[in-house]
Amino acid sequence: MGDRQLISIAIPAYNEEANIPELASRIRSVFDDTLEGRYDLEVVVCENGSQDDTWDALRREQAADPRFKIVQLSRNFHMEGGMLAALSHVTGDACVIMSADLQDPPELIPDLIDQWEQGNEIVYTVITKRHGESWFRRAAAQLFYWIINRVSDTPVPRNASDFRLVDRAAYRAFNALPEKNRMVRATWGWLGFRTAGIEYERLPREGGNSAFHVMATAGFAFRGILASSKWALKVMPVLGLSLSVLSFVGFGAIVIRAFFFGVPFPGFGTVMSTVLLLFGLLFLMLGMLAEYIGMIFDEVRARPSFVVRRVEGFDEADLPPDQQF
Repeated sequence: MGDRQLISIAIPAYNEEANIPELASRIRSVFDDTLEGRYDLEVVVCENGSQDDTWDALRREQAADPRFKIVQLSRNFHMEGGMLAALSHVTGDACVIMSADLQDPPELIPDLIDQWEQGNEIVYTVITKRHGESWFRRAAAQLFYWIINRVSDTPVPRNASDFRLVDRAAYRAFNALPEKNRMVRATWGWLGFRTAGIEYERLPREGGNSAFHVMATAGFAFRGILASSKWALKVMPVLGLSLSVLSFVGFGAIVIRAFFFGVPFPGFGTVMSTVLLLFGLLFLMLGMLAEYIGMIFDEVRARPSFVVRRVEGFDEADLPPDQQF
């Protein structure tokens, strides 16, 4: 490939048959025209258990352009599993992580590279406006960032997306992390490399249907928050101590009232409300503990974040040791 630096692009793809040709065309245009061949290109797309013909569409692109390489997983491992699989197969001096639905415009890649050339090792993007998304999804995103930045040990820039460029040192350090449960956007910040952000407007999907599901996304966000902080474990003893103190204060007040004014008529509603409140808090805390225990269980099992079925377009030397021919 000569002395030019290699830029890798890692893309997870799930049911993106309609977008693959346009995605490949625009990436080629960026590197062959806009960047005028200043960098060598490697595109690693992970077909993440799609139910359409995404794999066949990717094979056509790979046959037409050997710079495209494809990884197929044995089933769908969710968005992060696909991203981790693609990222584990790249070899570039820097890697751009983006989605296949063209909501992350390939035309922004030169701006990411420009910031990288200035010495920034992680260049993330910040969404200033979300086109084609419901008010509920936009509001949920704002709520998520508000929570994560108040409880996480590593705050995440508000409206930062997974669309970013990471230096080879950064993505190798990321790939070496052993945990299975992680909030990826917070993990990049935890690594501690020099960072910079650029703004863009997130475009609507070019084709296909979004895989967004409210409950699945909410569960993912909740586990991501827990994985980023021990705040819930820290809150539980404080809350328990506070309730204990309030209980003793309340008991003391009842004793004093009874001594001076006699025993009041027992209030069934008050007692039941207090009992329900305390049991509600108890089960809330037990639920958080259950989530932590479930995450510990996943870590102890040490199952991989993805399983590769097959790859195409790779040289043997570029593959991880367990996937070499």
